[in-house]
Amino acid sequence: MNRNIGTALVVLVVALVVASMSVFTVDQRQNVIVARLGEIVSVKDKPGIYLKLPLVDRVRVFDTRILTIDTDDPDLFLTSEKKNVLVDSFVKWRIIDVKQYYVSVQGDEERARIRLTQTVNDSLRAEFGKRTIHDVVSGERDDIMNVMREKVDSDARKIGVQVLDVRLKRVDLPQEVSESVYGRMQAERTRVAKQLRSLGSEESEKIRATADRQREVIIAEAYRDAQRIKGEGDAKASAIYAKAFQGDPEFFAFYRSLDAYRASFRNKSDVLILDPSSQFFKYMKGAGGGGRR
Repeated sequence: MNRNIGTALVVLVVALVVASMSVFTVDQRQNVIVARLGEIVSVKDKPGIYLKLPLVDRVRVFDTRILTIDTDDPDLFLTSEKKNVLVDSFVKWRIIDVKQYYVSVQGDEERARIRLTQTVNDSLRAEFGKRTIHDVVSGERDDIMNVMREKVDSDARKIGVQVLDVRLKRVDLPQEVSESVYGRMQAERTRVAKQLRSLGSEESEKIRATADRQREVIIAEAYRDAQRIKGEGDAKASAIYAKAFQGDPEFFAFYRSLDAYRASFRNKSDVLILDPSSQFFKYMKGAGGGGRR
């Protein structure tokens, strides 16, 4: 009896062991390859519980989440001007064809990283070799990343991998190149500043000359108009005087004499030396004599 119980327990334990070796699970973050004697039997890319032959089938689990390749040190590349630049980049990738991935790199993540890193470096070297320092530092950085992503993704799909993004974190110049570039930039900015100041001075002189010419024209026109108005006034005054003279010549002569007296004796200190019998005193001689001259 005890012997039968012991045998049953052994059988139960063996059955449990065999059952545990025959079952495996796959979650939503994984793909699984089932290989039998080195050959791929099936690929499980859906989450769930699956069966396999114990001791015969081998299960390889692969993480299908997005992975990152981030270099520790920047790499050195040459531009079209034969100038060195330091480039720090990273790559976002994930497995999309686990069978191709297993066949190409034996499912080794490190080998896949090396392959992708080499592809990125080769593509960067080719892209930077076609551009100047200005282009790679600021001008065409987005274009470089877009081209890089397409090139690297095209090559990565050969090993069952999708490249989601390639980013340039930093593009710098070596110290000796930076000093040379900054010196040229400073000289260029100085040249542009001098040119702008020269153009500004030229425009300023043009504006001043135009303003002076307009001022002279305005003054000349104003003087012309003033002289014309003055002439018209003098003509009207002469016409009035002539009309008054024709109406009463004696009164007109008297009025003109009064104007002459007023202009001659404007101030108390004015002194005028004339012959008393002069015509200038014609109307003064009879001022107190009741009309006698």
